[in-house]
Amino acid sequence: MSLSWISQDLPQAFDPDRVTHAFERWNALGDKPAFESLSDKIGEIASNPEKSAVLAALFGNSPYLTNLCLRDPDIVCDIFDHGLDQAFADALAPVRKSADARDVDQPTTMGMVRRAKRRAALVIAIADICKAWPLEKITSAISETAERTLDFTMAHCLSAVAKMRKYDLPNPQNPLEGSGIFCIGMGKLGAGELNYSSDIDLIFLYDQDVVTYIDPDRIHQDLVRMVRDITRIMEERTGDGYVFRTDLRLRPDPASTPPIMSMIAAETYYETVGQNWERAAMIKARIVGGDHVAGDAFLEILRPFVWRKHLDFIAIQDIHSIKRQINAHKGGSKINIPGHNIKLGCGGIREIEFFAQTQQLIWGGREVALRGKATCDTLRTLTEFGQISEQVRDEMLAAYEFLRTVEHRLQMINDQQTQTLPDTDDGLRALATFLGYDTLDAFKADLLLHLRNVE
Repeated sequence: MSLSWISQDLPQAFDPDRVTHAFERWNALGDKPAFESLSDKIGEIASNPEKSAVLAALFGNSPYLTNLCLRDPDIVCDIFDHGLDQAFADALAPVRKSADARDVDQPTTMGMVRRAKRRAALVIAIADICKAWPLEKITSAISETAERTLDFTMAHCLSAVAKMRKYDLPNPQNPLEGSGIFCIGMGKLGAGELNYSSDIDLIFLYDQDVVTYIDPDRIHQDLVRMVRDITRIMEERTGDGYVFRTDLRLRPDPASTPPIMSMIAAETYYETVGQNWERAAMIKARIVGGDHVAGDAFLEILRPFVWRKHLDFIAIQDIHSIKRQINAHKGGSKINIPGHNIKLGCGGIREIEFFAQTQQLIWGGREVALRGKATCDTLRTLTEFGQISEQVRDEMLAAYEFLRTVEHRLQMINDQQTQTLPDTDDGLRALATFLGYDTLDAFKADLLLHLRNVE
């Protein structure tokens, strides 16, 4: 298998001692019974200059990725034997068919989705660090990992409810098909733009005209319990780790509504008291689990709520108000690199996303082409329609790619959901090294350039 996908300028190891120690552990894996059949491959990877350089970039900069390599050396071998695309497909293969979830118990389901996420995460990280995949493919792969594991988990939990004789599945062999129960992915999951250690924003709904429940008086109680089981399976930490942290707070009126609502209740909410920030959030809404037919029908019902031909002045004032709240929450217009939040801080990722979404709210009611979900695609389309200049588009795209790459490296170090830069020079130097910089000053100069361009 060709190794042409490996970048010639891999990041250097920030901590050489960790590299030495990790390679000692890597070489010892071949002596373990579980990996005895991989012994020759493990040794060959350690002795091959190109392959060992990839591992050194991980071992010397990320304790989290080091542990993934040492836990699943077979996926590392798969990457070098068959390439990144095939290894990613292999990682998700056990959970790709949601119908397979109907015959496994909950502990097995929890183990399967965690193993799939863990192995996919390692493939994606190596593709990112080796610059083998562009940003859009990296974020899309993370999002696909979330979708496949969520769909598998939903199928398992729905089958479990049906087995208790509480729910008539239209298609027992494929539990989600025609079930009337679906999950909307919001935010970065809806846009297919998840970051490396992202939470996933979800809204669970059911079609009250499709769900056939044996005991109608208990439908809400049992569906709420099912959704709680789904989120627990996804986010509970076990010896196998976790899958994705889940956030259900983007559903209608989360303080007073259950974790799953009927379509009619949600539709009534949006049509009567839906807010402009919810319209903006719904731009990225996409069905990511369950019954896609029912889900897509619901999103079509919401289309007039999201896309209005005429934007009133109150809506524009709301948009400015949201921006002021973001600025006030994260320190206004100050850019101070140590401890700066590259997502919510001045010149950060959220400002690029917010700009794109507000332009969509203003113009998307008239121009269907401006109703896309991905941030970068929206910026390109806005240029085609004359709403932003080519220079602004190019500066925004460059800043978005740069800041998202910084975000991913921050999160890869210890698998933490953080967008805050280290507040010490040593921490910043470690991050700069992981990003491939020779000096901290060079990293700071590029970072300030992009933050100021966005500002």
